[in-house]
Amino acid sequence: MTGPNENDRTVLVCKGTGCVSSGSIAIYDAIEAEIKKAGLEEINMKLTGCHGFCQRGPIVIIEPEGVFYSAVQEKDVPEIVESHLKNNKPVERLFYRDPVTDEPIKCYKDIPFYSGQERIVLKNCGHINPEVIEDSINAGVYQAIKKVLHGMTSEKVIETIKKSGLRGRGGAGFPTAVKWKFCRDEKANQKYIICNADEGDPGAFMDRSILEATPHQVIEGMIIAGFAIGATKGFIYVRAEYPLAVKRLGIAVSQARERGFLGDNVAGSDFSFDLKIFQGAGAFVCGEETGLIASIEGSRGMPRTRPPFPAQKGLWGRPTIINNVKTLSYIPEIINRGADWFAGIGTEKSPGTAVFALTGKVANCGLIEVPMGTTLRDIIFKIGGGIPDGKKFKAVQTGGPSGGCIPAEFLDMKVDFDELAKVGSIMGSGGMIVMDEDSCMVDIARYFLSFTEDESCGKCTPCRMGTQHVLRILTNITEGNGKPEDIDTLEKLCKTIKEASLCGLGQTAPNPVLTTIEYFRDEYEAHINEGRCPALACKAFLTYTIDTEACKLCGLCKKECPTDAITGSVKPPETFVINEEKCIRCGMCFSVCPFGAVEKSSGNGGPQVRKSGSENNNE
Repeated sequence: MTGPNENDRTVLVCKGTGCVSSGSIAIYDAIEAEIKKAGLEEINMKLTGCHGFCQRGPIVIIEPEGVFYSAVQEKDVPEIVESHLKNNKPVERLFYRDPVTDEPIKCYKDIPFYSGQERIVLKNCGHINPEVIEDSINAGVYQAIKKVLHGMTSEKVIETIKKSGLRGRGGAGFPTAVKWKFCRDEKANQKYIICNADEGDPGAFMDRSILEATPHQVIEGMIIAGFAIGATKGFIYVRAEYPLAVKRLGIAVSQARERGFLGDNVAGSDFSFDLKIFQGAGAFVCGEETGLIASIEGSRGMPRTRPPFPAQKGLWGRPTIINNVKTLSYIPEIINRGADWFAGIGTEKSPGTAVFALTGKVANCGLIEVPMGTTLRDIIFKIGGGIPDGKKFKAVQTGGPSGGCIPAEFLDMKVDFDELAKVGSIMGSGGMIVMDEDSCMVDIARYFLSFTEDESCGKCTPCRMGTQHVLRILTNITEGNGKPEDIDTLEKLCKTIKEASLCGLGQTAPNPVLTTIEYFRDEYEAHINEGRCPALACKAFLTYTIDTEACKLCGLCKKECPTDAITGSVKPPETFVINEEKCIRCGMCFSVCPFGAVEKSSGNGGPQVRKSGSENNNE
């Protein structure tokens, strides 16, 4: 049986930010040149946005077979063209390999990372050219606009969204239809719709990837939202640090305007709507609605007290709706496929799907979309492929830097807005960071507090001063200067910050601290009372020694030591010894030793000792 005729083939090359940073532009150009050289000009080339499996980039997919090539390099291009495109023999060495069985998987649809998902928002990501509007139209974008403007009232649109049960995907999970109705009922000669794409969470790239891959579906969602609330103007507030998203949004807005989907008489109707792209100020707090509004107005991005809510008095004092990128992306699908369809996915109180940026100590990092109610275990071990290097799962943080750290005992918990809240975490905008046994939970809390403390706007005292004090205590604990009363002090401080802060940043910033104290209190106590870090992560507690029997006298440790703390010679009977007074605990000797001769311990040679060597090296 021969493969498909090359005339039917399309070569998809990911040009999302992740793959571009790994060289996909050069790969695209090389494939195009090789195809021309081989006389295969009939084969189509298409750039795409993020396909989701960022860890395996650069990604090349051959359609219609769906052959998935991962970690492609420019040197692989001639073989792909000659063997696959010319002679119908896929290049197996470039297939994704199962992390457990090591079996090669040819088609992306058979890879657990993809087969375990249910894509609604991401369904076109990686399959269409975001810079060509015809690709989006052929994929069904802008069909919902015609249905709305030529057959529905604003009341009917809001009723449909209400029936679907859609909750905002920006973090709080507030019912979208309720917010829209508040704004629609306000009397004003001008209203606004804002797309909040100010994605500032460490490790988060959901909104960026959607804007880069399918900008037209976001624009369509904004037009429908504008029609529903009576707004004729909109803004896409996107981080200036997302240059590719800004570029593709600009192209999409221009194309939509040329095709009559923006401007006067949208899609031949009596409704007019236009939008502008506003590049954000780079402050995490501008992701908060009122801080974002202040930024657009030209002021410093600082939250204000509510009420009045933005739906009543928002941008320039006019009624304003602010929705997240993902929230707006669902709108056309709900209109096209019906409220009952959407409500039938997920859970009763959290319908639909959730989009996560799955990162950290997990085999398959990337952008995923799963039904609400999917368990953490399925996300991390089926889609994510489990924990690399045989390590044990320890915790997962959801909701970005303000999310809680969820321990292994809750692996079978169903992920939705309400279930996460029960264990002290939040859905947030969709960050999900996995941690293994080598992660120190005290240091994790310190890291996230350092981010929120730095990003606090300083307007309210509980957040401004409270986060500083919490960070100071956490730093002291990780540096070996903790006090027995610190844990109680942290709990009291964090509860006060949550209750008294003005906006969501301060109200959620203590979550990492409170959850790590609740679920990993023993690690705090070990740092304070026993003078050791159980995870062997905090430098202040570490001691490095060399096992002379295991040492092969290669000299790598001495050569790489930046402080000349290692003495000895490669000539027997000399041995290598680490001078603790000169050692800065950088771990370089541990990293470079290939023989397991360098040992790392905590608390004056405490109960846990880790040997160097490639299989144990997680520095």
